[in-house]
Amino acid sequence: EVELAAYLTGSFGDPTRIDYGTGHELSFLALLFGLVKLGAVAEADAPELASLVFARYMHLMRTLLRTYRLEPAGSHGVWGLDDYHALPFLLGAAQLDAAPSASALVPPELKNPAAVLDDETIAKHGLSGGGGSDPGSFLYPCAVAFVRGVKTGAPFSETSPVLHSLALLPSWRKVRSGLMRHWEAEVLGKFPVIQHLKFGKLLPATWAPAANPAAPASAAFSPALEVTRAPWAK
Repeated sequence: EVELAAYLTGSFGDPTRIDYGTGHELSFLALLFGLVKLGAVAEADAPELASLVFARYMHLMRTLLRTYRLEPAGSHGVWGLDDYHALPFLLGAAQLDAAPSASALVPPELKNPAAVLDDETIAKHGLSGGGGSDPGSFLYPCAVAFVRGVKTGAPFSETSPVLHSLALLPSWRKVRSGLMRHWEAEVLGKFPVIQHLKFGKLLPATWAPAANPAAPASAAFSPALEVTRAPWAK
């Protein structure tokens, strides 16, 4: 219970810095993992944890971000995904890369990554940026709708170049695999992010330190997806 409480309280931003970022959503993911590990939620219900519980968490956080204008934690916005989030893109791509038995649940207009470039599709499935409180919604278009709602004044290809490039990939499987490597490198592989995650019996720190540093973010994507770097990044 103590460990779960730490993951829950760590999911809503830093009370001192008044910021929020990928480490906080990681804490919520650890909370869901802990519930499964303790048997409170069946492992077979993991898809619903993403499409229902995590989606409602995203809806709440986007409301808090807009209401209280929380600062982005770190500098992940320079990679073109989102100033705050990484997981809704990764989980959302996995949701749309459905297994054959579940592929019928994916609407035809969302079968292709290029769907997120269509205004009508985003208006229909993105809840106007509200972020997935509807159990029938999909995480990825909701995440894109939020980005498009807060980053205005320029074309989507300029405000979010990586997301725009991902939309040009041929399948959601390609998007998912690239985002998985990106998340491993830019969240799990970054000490400034992972240092705040609590480890214990539910999530023990049993690994050995890596001999080599994590690959840069650009290595997570295919050569065709050149990541836009900040001017000061060398």
